[in-house]
Amino acid sequence: MDGNCVIIGHNRYSTAGKKKSGINCVQPFVVYTAMGTVAIAHNGELVDAKQKRKEVLHEGVGLSTDTDSELIAQMIAKAIALNVKCQYGQDIGDITRELAVTMSALNMSYSLLVMTFDRLYAIRDPFGNRPLCVGTVLSPDGNPEAFIASSESCAFPANAKFEFEVKPGEIVELSKKGIKSVWQMKPNTPLAMCIFEYVYFARNDSEIEGQQVQSVREECGKTMALEDDLEADIVGNVPDSSLSAAIGYAAQSGIIYEPVLHRNSYVGRSFIQPNDLMRQNAIKLKFGVLKKKVQNQRIVLVDDSIVRGNTMRTLVKMLKDAGAKEVHLRIASPPVKFPCFMGINIPTNLELIAAHKTIPEICEYVGADSVRYLSVDGLVSSVQKGIERVANFSPGHCTACLTGKYPVSIDL
Repeated sequence: MDGNCVIIGHNRYSTAGKKKSGINCVQPFVVYTAMGTVAIAHNGELVDAKQKRKEVLHEGVGLSTDTDSELIAQMIAKAIALNVKCQYGQDIGDITRELAVTMSALNMSYSLLVMTFDRLYAIRDPFGNRPLCVGTVLSPDGNPEAFIASSESCAFPANAKFEFEVKPGEIVELSKKGIKSVWQMKPNTPLAMCIFEYVYFARNDSEIEGQQVQSVREECGKTMALEDDLEADIVGNVPDSSLSAAIGYAAQSGIIYEPVLHRNSYVGRSFIQPNDLMRQNAIKLKFGVLKKKVQNQRIVLVDDSIVRGNTMRTLVKMLKDAGAKEVHLRIASPPVKFPCFMGINIPTNLELIAAHKTIPEICEYVGADSVRYLSVDGLVSSVQKGIERVANFSPGHCTACLTGKYPVSIDL
């Protein structure tokens, strides 16, 4: 670790901006500042992006896109320019103060990686809305070889050691000198960690808030079974993120688990495709029915969520066409009724089936014999059951897409 080699990457499309699918919106964003090149990768979405954009433009800063990620990059560049005179004689790559100034001007939601020529900063908003963690990559003899930061610990290589999650409001610096916390804003009370990370986004082997996502999803399945009173022959699931909930439901209910659908591993997640046509095409390619498992069976089909209803309607028909006697949907989260303005690609409620249909109407639409959701209280209790309490922090989760109660006012 004698030299400096810093790498930054990003693997998801933007959720903000009218032209978010444009090639110029691809992250990381790179800006040229008074102290050299700075690159950022952003997970989340600024709820007050429109107002901040007006402020930045009125200050004479030009923007090449309408995404909030570029807006953050330009705000960092501005803070660097205003403080450049104070940097003479200082550590050239250190922009801790400039990042702290930028953080104080931002609202939720963001987890950021910011790269200078010789170091990487991991930054999390004071609400802790999006996950972020850091680790150490070890050499074959067990010595530190590099340092790494990611939204999820599952992205760490096999030879990496998980160190800790970035605290809400914290700036962590990663350089050849090691990992150190260089700034801590007062966290918001209560916190507003996105509960949908547990429902769908996070991978099972990731660690969030001190607990494995797999364990939380199993607990959701158990809680759902306790809230249910269904008689059936087998419990199946929609692969892959709902497997843990199905295992939990089967364990609690005593109904045997059997796989009923095969997922094509070479097709990506249909939910995060940027438009409906791409989502529909992905669904058709994604699943196949295990016919011998479903014939003449009363099936409890577990899924993590129903957002638009496109996938579920197709799957129920596929199962019944294959000979299933009954298909009962059990959803390991409450109905998604409200838009998300903090990083999930649900900008309006127009496409949300639960926003416009009652549960009986949803049941009729998807062609199931019954539909039942996990309650909001059941989800929250399942998530918070295993959280390691952090000193001076009040655990809390954003349930806005489920309840309509947003942690901050929204700039529409």
